[in-house]
Amino acid sequence: MPLPFILGAAAIIAGTAGVGKGIGGAVKMKEANDTAKSAQRRHENNMERFNKTRDDTDRVMDEVGKLELDILNSFEAFSDTIEKIQGRPKFKEYSKEGVDLPEYNKEKLKEVSVGAGVLLGGLGGAAVGTAGGFAAAGATTTAVMALGTASTGTAIASLSGAAATNATLAALGGGAIAAGGGGIALGTAVLGAATAGVGLLVGGLIFSATGSKLSDQADEAWSQMKKAEKQIDESCKYLNDLREAAGKYKSSLTMVYDKYKEIFAIVSDTVNVNNKIYWKDFTQSEKTATQNSVMLVALLYKMCQVKLVKTSEEKGKENTVNHEEINGAIVDSYKVMAKVS
Repeated sequence: MPLPFILGAAAIIAGTAGVGKGIGGAVKMKEANDTAKSAQRRHENNMERFNKTRDDTDRVMDEVGKLELDILNSFEAFSDTIEKIQGRPKFKEYSKEGVDLPEYNKEKLKEVSVGAGVLLGGLGGAAVGTAGGFAAAGATTTAVMALGTASTGTAIASLSGAAATNATLAALGGGAIAAGGGGIALGTAVLGAATAGVGLLVGGLIFSATGSKLSDQADEAWSQMKKAEKQIDESCKYLNDLREAAGKYKSSLTMVYDKYKEIFAIVSDTVNVNNKIYWKDFTQSEKTATQNSVMLVALLYKMCQVKLVKTSEEKGKENTVNHEEINGAIVDSYKVMAKVS
């Protein structure tokens, strides 16, 4: 059963239970109240653990998303420089040692660069997790969507709601909105209701119930806490897995981007500072720098296409971390870096 329905049901039960009549001994009442209070404390600790895990994951995912948008946004300056070089060779697709990179295409680079700029411009007031959502859904694809969205005048907020698979969305909202899940808003509401519900249940037990009914409802409070705990444990496992994978991917992206900036600086100085625009006038080192920068841009473009989260196509089913594509892209990055270093 998806998490929203489990926790939602728990919240409903918690909100309606807690009132009972009967007579019991003081010891029995104390034991029941202790059980209820223990359930509340444990649930609050679980929620604190979940919130920290979610926040830590969102932070890393946001860092990856922002890095990817910065990378994509830089492509316009790159293509503008390359287009100034007269008589340059055609930079075709690269396919060696299992690495396949797209050929140089100024229109695609310009398109994704402008789209990334649109997204970057809207991040200032965006909610935590939005940039991470772009990384989860594939920044390159999302940037292209953003360009189309901006051209139609549609708010970027609506784009992020459909395309941004927030790190916590699958675990809390029952799947991506596009796949029929409830998304971030539902996930937040469900957990909030569950937290309040346990409190209501415990409060009702302490102040209203007595006797055997008290014990029964204390047991119910403990049972509902355990159900929520199981789902929180699963959610934290997913979030920790995503955070670790995102951190590794960020390191790989940073390595490639830093190398690209180093090499492209040579090309930019050659063309934009020294005004050397004819390929035949380039030195061998300048030609090599140009070819390597084209290769690195193709690699970065492809890496930013990777969806860190694999969206479930089955309604109500949780998303998963896209380890296969993440690890494949990291391996490709080391192979290409070995060629240009």
